Parts: sequence; structure tokens; C-alpha cells
Amino acid sequence: MQLQLPEPSADALAASRSLQHLIADEIRRSDGWISFARYMELVLYAPGLGYYSGGATKLGKEGDFTTAPEISPLFGATLAHLATELFDQTDAAIMEFGAGTGKLALDILTELRTADRLPTHYFVVEISTQLRARQQETLRDFPQVRWLDSLPAAFSGVVIGNEVLDAMPVQLVIRGEDSWLERGVTQDASGAFAYADRPCDDTLMAQIPDAEVLPVGYLTEVHPISVGFMQSLGAMLQGGKGVALLFDYGFPAHEYYLHERGQGTLMCHYRHHAHPDPFYLPGLQDVTAHVDFTAMAKAAIEGGLDVFGYTSQAAFLLGAGIGDLLLRTSPEQSRAYLPQSNAVQKLISPAEMGELFKVLAVGKNINWPERLYAHDRTHRL
Repeated sequence: MQLQLPEPSADALAASRSLQHLIADEIRRSDGWISFARYMELVLYAPGLGYYSGGATKLGKEGDFTTAPEISPLFGATLAHLATELFDQTDAAIMEFGAGTGKLALDILTELRTADRLPTHYFVVEISTQLRARQQETLRDFPQVRWLDSLPAAFSGVVIGNEVLDAMPVQLVIRGEDSWLERGVTQDASGAFAYADRPCDDTLMAQIPDAEVLPVGYLTEVHPISVGFMQSLGAMLQGGKGVALLFDYGFPAHEYYLHERGQGTLMCHYRHHAHPDPFYLPGLQDVTAHVDFTAMAKAAIEGGLDVFGYTSQAAFLLGAGIGDLLLRTSPEQSRAYLPQSNAVQKLISPAEMGELFKVLAVGKNINWPERLYAHDRTHRL
């Protein structure tokens, strides 16, 4: 497939080629085949070369995609106001996974400073040294911020993960004539990366409901790494009081594994172009898959947590008060109000992010605000 996408710089192309050599070496050392999850891990996180660990600009107008915090500071302000409610039940601490440019943390902390409710700590779990450096510059005025390389053993407070689960490596499986197969990565005669299938470990199929009735040729993803993350989250929150808010695009299992979604949800993002080829310019593009929220909720429960809610981003933000925050600027001040209103519309419109993105809230020993149950969809998980 020939993709018509913007040309990378010479330096970026050289970095991608270095990563391709690294992946090719690993394939050779692994008898000519690696799992897709391992390939995805390398193209996203290989030290110094992966998409999130290299030096490419990822977010905003100059990057490859735009996230909710980049659209409007009211996204972070809304989370800040919800956090102040939850601080009354738990420690006044926040932990954010994968903080990107630091924009969400900046918006949350700025709002909390205005309300005189700054947390004792704002922990950022960030594995990208390049993004961490950017975050440190963005958040230099907030001494409450501390960076972590991994989850601590215990935490009480508010945990935030915006578009974190979709960036975790997935396994690919495909229904063969007689059984399910795992789709991994090899090299063809020319040395290019290509798919290759081999017998599937039965444990991979546990996530797919009614897998035996799906048709031959059905290709999809399973998510053992993000399941493990949710269980680790449970262990971290188990002994305290806290809630984790996870924003991402995805579906409950009965919608994820529809007959009609027979080629899965894997998608790549390069310079605001979306396409399905994960072998294009390794290290220079994002590779993601939609989230199976049923699997995430089950893993949280297995980890000892309670599911407080699951709903659309629109319903969550409206219930959490984004409309009230927008009205702090009078509609009569059209020059100031209209840009903010348009940005909020992108966050909540069903045609934009409002319905595609969902919010899963899990935690322990917290009374979830009653108003956030209004449009709850937990029964659909």
C-alpha cells in the first residue's frame, strides 16, 4: 500500500532507519518472528528511537494528533474542581500517567491554585525522557510536581490517565480455518516488515466473548498489557482511598468484537493523518488501538477496585461542571466567549470527541458524586 503522507526530515528518516535495524535484529534473534505487542512496544518506546521516547513532536498543531487538554484549558479545570471534591475523602494528591506536554497538569494546577486548593503532591509517571524534560519546563512554577518512573507501591488520591490505555501494546489475533492464530511480525524476502501468523495461546482468547462464533478471517486485538496495568492500579490503590479516571476511545466488549468490526481497530497517526499501516516509518508515527473497557473494568475488579462509573466524555464533563466553568466568561463578551465555547463543543459534541471518548472511573473507599451517575453506562460493560 502506497501512502501519500508528508515527507519526514532527513534526521527523522535516519532515526526511523536506526529503529528498523534494531527491530530487524530482534526478529533475527527471535527465530524470525516477534509478537505484534513486542513490535508495538519497540516502535513506541525503544530508548531514544521509539515514538514516545525519541525527539519527535507528538502533540498539537505541529505534531501528529491533538488531545483534549490541547483543545481547551476547561478540560483540566473541570478535573480540578472534581478533584477538590474528592480531596475531602482522600489525600490531597494527584497522579497523572503519561502527561504528554504537561498541558493537562498545568491547567489542573493553575485552577487549583486559583481556588487555593493546591495538592500536596502532583506525581507524573512518565517513561519518555524527552516528554519529561518538556513537562519540567512547563510545570517549573509548581514545586508540588514530582516525576516517577513507575507506579509506587501505594497511593491515596486522584489518578488521571488521558489517552494512556490506547498507547499500551496489543496482541493481534485472527480466526483461521480451524483455530485462532496470533499475528506477529517477520521480514519478507526484501527485508520489509510483514505479518506472519502462528498458533495462538488459548489465554489470549479469554478476553473475546463468543470467540468461537466469529467468522474465519476475523482480525482483532487483545489487551493483556493494559489488563495488567489495571490490576497494578488496583494493587496501588488497594490499601487507601482513591479514584482513577481513565479517558480514552473504545467500546465495551460486546461492541468491540462485533462481526462488522472484522479488521480490528488498530490505527496509526502521522502529521494529523490517520492510516492503518503500522510498518510505515517506525518511530515517527503513533500506533494505537481502541480500548476494551469491559476488560479494563474486569481487571480493576480483579485488582480489588470498585467500578464507580463508565460513560461518554460528554456526559462526564457536563456532569462534572464544564458548562458552569464556561459561563465564567459571559456570552455577551463574544470575542472571549466564542473561542472557549467552540473548544468545549469539540470536547462534548457527539460528532467530535464527546461520544467517541469514554471515561472509566474505578477506585476504592470513595463515595462517587451522585450527579455523575445521571448518564452512567456501567450496565453496558
